[in-house]
Amino acid sequence: MRKIKETIKKIKPVENKILMEAQEKLNNLTKPKGSLGKLEELAKRIAGITGTLEPSLEKKVIFVFAADHGVAKERVSAYPQEVTYQMVYNFLKGGAGINVLSRHIGAKVIVVDVGVAKDINPHPNLRIKKIGYGTANMTCGPAMSKEEAIQSIRAGIEVFEDEFNQNGVDIVGLGDMGIANTTASSAVLTAISGKDPQEVTGKGTGINDKIWKRKVEVIKKALQVNLPNSDDPLDVLAKVGGYEIGAIGGCLLSAASFKVPVVIDGFISTAGALIALKLAPISKDYVFASHLSRENGHRIALDHLGLSPLLDLNLRLGEGTGATLGISLVEAGVKILTQMATFSEAGVSTEEDCQYDK
Repeated sequence: MRKIKETIKKIKPVENKILMEAQEKLNNLTKPKGSLGKLEELAKRIAGITGTLEPSLEKKVIFVFAADHGVAKERVSAYPQEVTYQMVYNFLKGGAGINVLSRHIGAKVIVVDVGVAKDINPHPNLRIKKIGYGTANMTCGPAMSKEEAIQSIRAGIEVFEDEFNQNGVDIVGLGDMGIANTTASSAVLTAISGKDPQEVTGKGTGINDKIWKRKVEVIKKALQVNLPNSDDPLDVLAKVGGYEIGAIGGCLLSAASFKVPVVIDGFISTAGALIALKLAPISKDYVFASHLSRENGHRIALDHLGLSPLLDLNLRLGEGTGATLGISLVEAGVKILTQMATFSEAGVSTEEDCQYDK
């Protein structure tokens, strides 16, 4: 726990002074005040996070955390567990959705194996932080031990630290890969929010109604067997979570500790944020919700965290795909702040300059 506690201790609130200065600058750009809406708010938040009125988001990184889940044995997904392993290789070859959209915004993709059920060959864009070969079946007992839960969070902290120290990171997107991870995420959300499993459970990879009903019953059984403590995020993570969910939470905390903005993706990424923000509520200042997915529980999770999604495109792929689009919007806001001329620079009259007879 020492590493986690040290990371949380480093997270500081965003300073109001820089937020006020950013707002003043935005108000003096060649446009009516507030006319660029959420783009202005994004720019102001980035200025506050980075502590400068001239932020740069050149170094964009998407972390895709991959792990398998023992609960897949309960047949809660439309795809077999082997797909996790196969998709990791697809990521590394550059052929997945996340690769296409990351190239679109000029982001680097780093895949992190925190619990894939098979060993993966070394690759320049792969970080191996394997905690186990998939979690245990949470309907029979805890998904992992408390120590493994701590290890998963620490893995996320370490991979961000390493990338930041070696290559620099200006903004980070958080993605996932793991068959049956919507089941674990639904269980995490149910445990923390107190909502009914039927309300928060979606159709994940596109399962039919029969499998969806089984999925709901599996989540109910896992919660009854394990009785996770809603006030203890580590207990929730250990009993019904996943290695990648913990690692996402750890990466978020680490980024916040280095004053780097974090863009979360869909439901699984938000489940990781639930763990992180429960451990360190102050880290919310650094988090942007990229989109609202089609998973039932995603809106509930975002509402629980008090986050508003930037987009609603009916996405449900995961991998960090929505996060890339969110990063694109955040960068657009930053460019408004840093590249748009002020009234004085452009020689344009302000509203105050205009005098009208009343």
